Amino acid sequence: MNFTKSAFSEHAKNFKPEDMQVQMEGKNCIVTGANSGIGFATAEGLASRYELSFATNVLGTYTLTELMLPLLEKAAPDARVITVSSGGMYTSPLTTDLQFSGDTFDGVVQYARNKRIQIALTEKWAEKYKDKGVNFYSMHPGWAETPGVAKSLPDFSKSFEGKLRSSEEGADTVIWLALQPKEKLVPGAFYFDRAEAPKHLPLTGTKNSHSVIDSIVEKLRSFAGL
Repeated sequence: MNFTKSAFSEHAKNFKPEDMQVQMEGKNCIVTGANSGIGFATAEGLASRYELSFATNVLGTYTLTELMLPLLEKAAPDARVITVSSGGMYTSPLTTDLQFSGDTFDGVVQYARNKRIQIALTEKWAEKYKDKGVNFYSMHPGWAETPGVAKSLPDFSKSFEGKLRSSEEGADTVIWLALQPKEKLVPGAFYFDRAEAPKHLPLTGTKNSHSVIDSIVEKLRSFAGL
């Protein structure tokens, strides 16, 4: 399998603080919505360090959030990090195999793994910063009719043409989470359609897997050079 080096982690180190600030009536809060994903990770470009889906959904998300935390703490007590995950994560437990070391690469499986990591990272951050006024939430936008879905899952997109959500409908819960009083939200929770949703389904064996998040964070810090 070929790997593609993503520039996301490097760009994450060069953000401008003023670009991250959102003024809303009576409060100054900072909201970051992580990339919701790319579906199938494809082999593009020359040999490099990181698999593309992992670099986009996990390493870039982690690096940007960690580097923004000093700024987020200044915006406390109403700074928020909203990570856009996916219902695809329900099928996958947390794993320390971050870049898919198996012989046969499966983009759908890798995507699900990455989305599960986002859920566990959100829990970890929420616990770590619960007393510092930085609030962390993850969410699932539902299946929306976007160019990414059409490219990554062409058969699925064609079968459900006209039945999927619009981009605006997919973004609804992100905006809702940004505007809701934090007292009405649960730190570290996973939301879908403006309501808290379960992070695990029965008989999937994913719940206990979150115990490996600390070792994953150690790897991410090393990869990101933090």
